[in-house]
Amino acid sequence: MSVADYMTPRLVVVHPDTTVSVAIDLMKQNQIHRLPVMTDNRMVGLITHGIIQRALPSQATSLSVYETNYLLTKTTVAQIMETKVQTVAATAQLETAIATMRKHKIGVLPVMARDQVVGIITNNDILDAFLNIAGYGEPGVVTRVVVPHDHVGVIFKLGQVLAEHDLSIQTLMVVNHQAEKIVELHVANDQVGPVNQVLTAAGFTVQPVAVD
Repeated sequence: MSVADYMTPRLVVVHPDTTVSVAIDLMKQNQIHRLPVMTDNRMVGLITHGIIQRALPSQATSLSVYETNYLLTKTTVAQIMETKVQTVAATAQLETAIATMRKHKIGVLPVMARDQVVGIITNNDILDAFLNIAGYGEPGVVTRVVVPHDHVGVIFKLGQVLAEHDLSIQTLMVVNHQAEKIVELHVANDQVGPVNQVLTAAGFTVQPVAVD
């Protein structure tokens, strides 16, 4: 799973001289919260909804709405943008993007191919990726197979048992717990019964779970 598989490739960008008010309008029009700041086809910063909010005068000030709006029309993106921007390579694994976001406590990463910005990935993109990998929303049932950590070759054995009975799975995920691991198999509705039966007969501990 690479970052390129789940990033948003369509970029909406601004120039450093763009006013904050224009940046806000672009975010609203495109229903986004972040804009790479570009000059000469090179990223020089990042402007986000959060950065703008922090740059606004405190509500405790005496500035009126009109004065605040006037300030936004006079302030440029370059004056408040983040210049030390964390990025991730398009070829990087999705886990790398997640680890970088958690380490730096951020929700967005511009995606780079060499020195060019080719996309952007956000925490929402990562959540969508998880749902896609898990097969959420697809017709079917999740069957949980519980195995000890020292059970060697469990994926091969599961596949072998299912193949011998001409059964298949839609998605597979492995969740590690302290004493055991859970292998979650998303199978078609018409195959869940046979899958559970053959796996149980093969000695696996099966816990069927319905998908909402």
